[in-house]
Amino acid sequence: MAKGFLANLKGVDAFGKTTDDVKIKTRTGAFLTLVSAAIILSFTLMEFIDYRRIYTDTSLLVDRSRGEKLSMRMNVTFPRVPCYLVSVDVMDISGETQRDITHSIRKARLDSSGKEIRGSRSTSLKNEVEKYTEDQSADYCGSCYGGLEPANGCCNTCEEVRTAYINKGWSFSNPDSIEQCKKEGWADKLKEQANEGCNVVGRVRVNKVAGNIHLSPGRSFRSSSRDVYELVPYLRDDGSKHDYSHTIHELTFESQHPLSVLFGLLLISAASLYYFTSLDDDDYNFRKSRVTKEMRKRLGLDDPLKGTTRTTNKPRYMYQYFLKVVSTHFRTIDGQLLKSHQYSATHFERDIAEGGQGDTPQGVYLQHGVSGVPGVFFNFEISPILVVHTDTRQSFAHFVTSTCAIIGGVLTVASLFDSMLFATTRALKKH
Repeated sequence: MAKGFLANLKGVDAFGKTTDDVKIKTRTGAFLTLVSAAIILSFTLMEFIDYRRIYTDTSLLVDRSRGEKLSMRMNVTFPRVPCYLVSVDVMDISGETQRDITHSIRKARLDSSGKEIRGSRSTSLKNEVEKYTEDQSADYCGSCYGGLEPANGCCNTCEEVRTAYINKGWSFSNPDSIEQCKKEGWADKLKEQANEGCNVVGRVRVNKVAGNIHLSPGRSFRSSSRDVYELVPYLRDDGSKHDYSHTIHELTFESQHPLSVLFGLLLISAASLYYFTSLDDDDYNFRKSRVTKEMRKRLGLDDPLKGTTRTTNKPRYMYQYFLKVVSTHFRTIDGQLLKSHQYSATHFERDIAEGGQGDTPQGVYLQHGVSGVPGVFFNFEISPILVVHTDTRQSFAHFVTSTCAIIGGVLTVASLFDSMLFATTRALKKH
């Protein structure tokens, strides 16, 4: 009974065999075999290349991150503004204000041809004013010359005297009569810088809320809950020589964790870096930084303001850039998560000297609700959207399945074509 069942089972064999005596081999069949092998090899190679290729899937999510800060890295050159006239300030809607940031900013003086003056790089680690105060006796207490005295009652530097004047509401118009200013030689130093430019490079840490970063003249002070910007009086006669024409070499945003500042300070002391770094920041993990830059370049997410140049010959000119910052994550094929940001930018500029209202050349009455300040302003908003770019690759099972389909499909089509040619040839020979 078992033998009968096995004998009947042969009837469903889909792979019938023939003996060598009845097989007919032709030159046409040999040619089709070689062509089929070439096609199979070509298609299999293309399938393997496709299997090894990395694709990027993009998805949009709600950004649920909390407690993060942004680190804005910038490199801006002002060819006709001396470094003393460039102050970096940050304000945001949470009420936090950072004034005259120097600890993470490097300013390099440029000569009239745009070349860096050797030995002119400055950070806040030790400036000339600090060196001057170190030479003073421990019991020295400088006069504030009637200005609003600080808590210790002393104004030991020219800057402190000027701040006392501003807080008092007075104009600081004659620094040559101030002892501290004469000892520091401010007037002479500023006159030397009258025809210089300035390159500002560094990182600014900001809260992940809407705010603005501005590079403006002089120093900013707080007076009666309003921001007052005082143009430096020493250069008042030369004011027409200075304007805020600028070139943006780099402007990028990176994520920075709250505890990264401590590590950044340690790195500054150890490596003499000019701006904050972070052991937790992907931008300072050099391997991650390289991978992030490669992915940004591959996806076309380069800095949109890179290489931007704006030119004017008017001293009281305000440039505004409005940035929409979007959190962006990259998930690499090996499972790494890289955090970065991309942004879009629009631009607006106007001459403050013309006032806040007036008719446009088209005859339209235009009024500005906020009085302007000469300088460059970066107004940024944080988007609630998180963009995730995920690297993916076809599975090995998909590659095997596709390869088998290629082999089977090519051989089947070749077999049908060979049978058709063989049958046609035999029919022609009979006639």
